[in-house]
Amino acid sequence: MSAAVDVPVNEVKEGKAEVLTPSSVFYNPVQEFNRDLTIAVISEFVHDHFDTVREREAKSARKKIIDQNEATTGEEGAKVKQQTGDENNSCDSKVDGVELTAGVSHPNGIRILEGLAASGLRSVRFGLEIPGVKEVIANDFDKNAVGFIDKNISKNKLTDLVRSNCGDAAMVMYQHKGLKDRFDVIDLDPYGSPSVFLDSAVQAVRDGGLLCVTCTDMAVLCGNSCETCYSKYGSVSLKAKFCHEMALRIILQSIESAANRYSRYIQPLISVSADFYVRVFVKVFTGQAKVKQSVTKLAYVYHCSGCGSHVLQKLANKTPTKGDNYKFTPALAPSAQPVCDHCGFKQHIGGPIWADPMHNIGFLAKVIQRVSSNQDLFNTSERILGMLSMMSEELEDVPLYYTLDEVCNVLHCTAPSIVQFRSAVLNAGYRASLTHCAKNAHKTDAPGKVVWDIMRAWVKDHPVKASRLQGDTPAKAILDKEPVTEVSFSLHPDANPQSRQKGLLRWQVNPEPDWGPKPRAKKSNTEESLSEKRDRRRGKRKERQGDKSFLKQYPCKKLKIGECDLGDSCVYNHDMKQT
Repeated sequence: MSAAVDVPVNEVKEGKAEVLTPSSVFYNPVQEFNRDLTIAVISEFVHDHFDTVREREAKSARKKIIDQNEATTGEEGAKVKQQTGDENNSCDSKVDGVELTAGVSHPNGIRILEGLAASGLRSVRFGLEIPGVKEVIANDFDKNAVGFIDKNISKNKLTDLVRSNCGDAAMVMYQHKGLKDRFDVIDLDPYGSPSVFLDSAVQAVRDGGLLCVTCTDMAVLCGNSCETCYSKYGSVSLKAKFCHEMALRIILQSIESAANRYSRYIQPLISVSADFYVRVFVKVFTGQAKVKQSVTKLAYVYHCSGCGSHVLQKLANKTPTKGDNYKFTPALAPSAQPVCDHCGFKQHIGGPIWADPMHNIGFLAKVIQRVSSNQDLFNTSERILGMLSMMSEELEDVPLYYTLDEVCNVLHCTAPSIVQFRSAVLNAGYRASLTHCAKNAHKTDAPGKVVWDIMRAWVKDHPVKASRLQGDTPAKAILDKEPVTEVSFSLHPDANPQSRQKGLLRWQVNPEPDWGPKPRAKKSNTEESLSEKRDRRRGKRKERQGDKSFLKQYPCKKLKIGECDLGDSCVYNHDMKQT
């Protein structure tokens, strides 16, 4: 591959990797959490992969032994059974008698593709820190980037394990969609939207393979541009307080839709909303019978423009028939009225979104165990454990959430504590959990009328000013109704979740100035940072307002209609004819 041109470079150390990056390309330390989590997830995926390999090999060995010893009985038969049992219980850190170690190519290991590698930091870390890997391909479309990837591969002594490739990520994946050419893991971490890569990605990953996808176009996914969201992801986003979880469910729906076209479907393992992006880890499988069930996993969302209540409208239902078969029928509609039942304001509709579980609880537990026992391998292990623990506590079958701050803002009342609100929900006979997507947010299977009944009971003890209840407002419409649900704010034993009791880290303090998403990489060698650029431009607008001489280039509109009597003191030009 082409060597990188001579440009100013920075040296970055992260995990076990040491890489060189051009000064014009940003390195965002906040994304270390993303990379650490990905390495932990793929490492656990590799463990499961070799468990499957061992099980398949043990099954084949048992069949072979049984076939060769069909006539064997008594003590010899017992020895055969003992032998096959010992094979099953062999040490899980070895395959074919070879220790699984990171940094070494394993002949029966997994193949990983990083479609948009940039400097190759992520791929280098994959090679150095994930055991049981056969090959890592670091692809990028830019020849200069590939030159840096080659330098970093050599610098970290991974020439036998990691290789670079220069090409369009989508075309590379299309070229590997054959059954024998597919990858075990595909990692997509683009600048912005991954939508253009999803069609090729779902074809290029093997059956049961892992697809890791990042989206940083959160403005689109969170409702600022619903038409753009539909054009990219096939779903209408809503500007609501639950937008971060909805963003996750939109991308899951989009991947599922892309996979369904090829008789494939997804199984989400972990879906995380963090900082300025969302990240999903899904397994991709093949099976037409399962694909038919995809329509039952999707739903539209009704969102009230007044009080913010939400209701889901499933697309279809399934009814069991003979054996493992199902009958699919369209869902009954509507699940919500044109105006909100609680405040009378109009409803907005968004979606479709993924309405099935976003996480695999069993897999979450395995990753938590892996990170707990190897905390020295991950600089962000404390946050990983906090986030994953919180995900494991989330209600799996309850999409979206209420933000307590917003609920109280609607009513203009003081807010109950997290424990008080959760106690009221639990005492009413419903379930509740926090969510990793937002602070002070609650997932609950309690219907909207119960949530507002709880708040009505709260307001009776913490009255709202009468001036706040004037006119046609959501607060007045809601509080004018009497509560029907019996509400108790007495402490419930499960009101304070374990992750909160343990004080696990979930949301980090901003680590540095300008820690959010950086500008797109440029080929210029300027080393001006965002803060330096901001300081340089500070006060430009005020300077422009003070000096109005630039307005002399424009004709005076008032002079044209005979209303300007300022003469030469007018800031506009009286000599220029207006066209």
